Amino acid sequence: MIDNYTLLATFPYSTEAQVTKSKLEAEGLRVMLLDEKTIDSDPLISQAIGGVKLLVYNDDATEALKIYNRIRVYEKDKNGEDIVCTNCKSTKILIADLTRKNIFYMLFPFFEKTRHRCNVCNTVF
Repeated sequence: MIDNYTLLATFPYSTEAQVTKSKLEAEGLRVMLLDEKTIDSDPLISQAIGGVKLLVYNDDATEALKIYNRIRVYEKDKNGEDIVCTNCKSTKILIADLTRKNIFYMLFPFFEKTRHRCNVCNTVF
């Protein structure tokens, strides 16, 4: 059954996943959540198991991605202002994945500087 589904997004807590799931279902898409109950029972293990996974039916994946990119929350700076891409000037900015270049950052990832990624042109800055 899971072979028919594609991972759309992961969330640290089930409440965020439920809101997105509800919006996608309201648009008529078939979706399901994985690991929701596990994280609800012990939220501290969310990062260890990769969060709550939002899956969409393979046939609905393209439409779901369009809707998700339209409704998702993008990053703001310390003052609550939109962060602007250095390349294309878009305000659709996400937190970039950690690089973990050396053993220090692998052991202590919270010391790695936060980088941003533009959701439009994929520029990392």
